[in-house]
Amino acid sequence: MTFVSPVYNVISVPIEKIEPNTYNPNAVAPPEMKLLYDSIKEDGYTMPIVCYHDKEKDTYVIVDGFHRYRIMLDYPDIYEREKGRMPVSVIDKPMDCRMASTIRHNRARGSHDVDLMSNIIKELHELGRSDAWISKHLGMDKDEILRLKQITGLTALFRDVNFGKAWRVMDDEES
Repeated sequence: MTFVSPVYNVISVPIEKIEPNTYNPNAVAPPEMKLLYDSIKEDGYTMPIVCYHDKEKDTYVIVDGFHRYRIMLDYPDIYEREKGRMPVSVIDKPMDCRMASTIRHNRARGSHDVDLMSNIIKELHELGRSDAWISKHLGMDKDEILRLKQITGLTALFRDVNFGKAWRVMDDEES
């Protein structure tokens, strides 16, 4: 038999039939959850969640995608737009393999390379995007954007920044 990746058989499942697993160690901070909401609101669900189908209970237990699931539960606008249904990719594995799969999914996401993120900020700036636009669309606060701009070392990135006067030049009579 030829192996077929589960993603080729995505199904639409009512959210009421989906339940979280009891072992996921992953946590997402509020700013990233807000960014996930913004992403789903703007782009829709672009990836299915991964579940195991418990045939006895006729429920789908989440292996990966808990936070995408939470967004639908926590935001009525998303629930209504999606008609209360989630895209699900089903895997059929025993519990130990599902637990390993959850960890692999979590760890495989990696982290953002600071230099690459700095270059993205630079390119967005060169395309005319403001810090406010970058903050809104990339989910970054002003300090993070400033730090990433500093890494590139390009003064052009600070052209529109108003700096405060932390010091002043004293003339000879004041010293």
